[in-house]
Amino acid sequence: MDPSDVDCRTSHKPPVDPAALKHRDLRQDEFWRSLPAFQKVDSKTFHSHTFQMRNSITSVGKLMRTLEDRVPQDFYQDLNQGLHQAPMSIRLTPYLLSLIDWENPYEDPIRRQFLPLGSQQLPDHPELHLDSLNEQGDAPVPGLTHRYPDRALFLALDTCPVYCRFCTRSYAVGLDTDEVEKVHLSVNQDRWEQVFAYIESRPELEDIVVSGGDVYQLRPDHLRLLGDRLLDIDHIRRFRFATKGPAVMPQRILTDVEWVDAVAAVVDRGRTLHKEVVIHTHFNHPTEITEVTRQAMNVLMERGIPVRNQGVLQRGVNDDSETMKLLTKRLSYINVQPYYIFLHDLVQGVEDLRTTLSTGLEIEKDVRGVTAGFNTPIFIVDTLGGGGKRDAHSYEYYDPEIGIAIYQSPTVRPGEYFYYFDPIDCLDGAVQDRWADPIEREQMKEQALAAAKEAVGV
Repeated sequence: MDPSDVDCRTSHKPPVDPAALKHRDLRQDEFWRSLPAFQKVDSKTFHSHTFQMRNSITSVGKLMRTLEDRVPQDFYQDLNQGLHQAPMSIRLTPYLLSLIDWENPYEDPIRRQFLPLGSQQLPDHPELHLDSLNEQGDAPVPGLTHRYPDRALFLALDTCPVYCRFCTRSYAVGLDTDEVEKVHLSVNQDRWEQVFAYIESRPELEDIVVSGGDVYQLRPDHLRLLGDRLLDIDHIRRFRFATKGPAVMPQRILTDVEWVDAVAAVVDRGRTLHKEVVIHTHFNHPTEITEVTRQAMNVLMERGIPVRNQGVLQRGVNDDSETMKLLTKRLSYINVQPYYIFLHDLVQGVEDLRTTLSTGLEIEKDVRGVTAGFNTPIFIVDTLGGGGKRDAHSYEYYDPEIGIAIYQSPTVRPGEYFYYFDPIDCLDGAVQDRWADPIEREQMKEQALAAAKEAVGV
């Protein structure tokens, strides 16, 4: 073939814009040295999992000793006020803390997810319930939610390497707070045996999500025990270890050989049994992904451990198309498959992070096509009251003016209807007044439900 022919055929394609390759630009400087407490910490020490775990920030006092005068005193006062109203306590790794832009902490997308500020909090939505997805109501034994016909959620423990403000499981995860006395699901092999016995008794179960809490907190021997017990159950064909660890402490994958060996052993044994074992993780913003992240994901890929991502759409974090496109491309670049983006659940104390359904639908349109379909996330609504996950587009009725969407869940709860509510502060002032009136609120819900039934011909 004459090269001139190729040039002729491709000349209509403009040169690539360098901005289109921004997803490959991963941070690799010594970013932690900007914090007073870590100024003299060398790279090898900082990037060890033992340093990260031993120096986790678990109180406002520790945060003050770490940052010193990097932020003004009124920031700490604002944080104390926010924590008083929050369902989750503080826990951040030094790595995650160092990625926050402390020159602009009020707007930083990582800070927004982990450190609540009283000045930014909004009143909870009036339809909020602590266990908004009814996980406990669908639990036949403690710590196992069996909602879908062929799969179940196993809450193996109730601690995490970090505590996210927006955690749906704030009814159980972490320490008690001023606002919430938790349901405790600590590591307990007797409780685990109840879970295994139930799974063994239900031959329709094929898929188990092992979560919590966070499996990053499990010892290697516990990981092997849990993984082997599930693999020994003939009708279990696949399961997933759910962990935010790669996003908040990639150092464990790089320096805790025993932990990675334990995961790899379960994955390898699953492969010999023709069963799928994967890691599901949780990145929400491109700045959470660094060169250290990529190195950790390379280790998992070399060990044959697949990784998928389940993010959450959050106001002021990733609720714009360009950020979500960059996140999607950057995850793909480090071999993490973008799988789901959840519309934010109704969670106590974090109404400021929720978005409207219409915001999610518009972003999904923009993201689709930015990369291959299998690396494009599906935008999901996990319906209130236990209807389960629904494609955000699949509502039976949605009125963005009053902020009510209604879904059906024919496989999980046929014939029932489930709500999604937009944040009230995003609605018109007159509509906000209607939401403030309990009678008007019920009328809006009833009218929306009637419209949904009419739409499906009921």
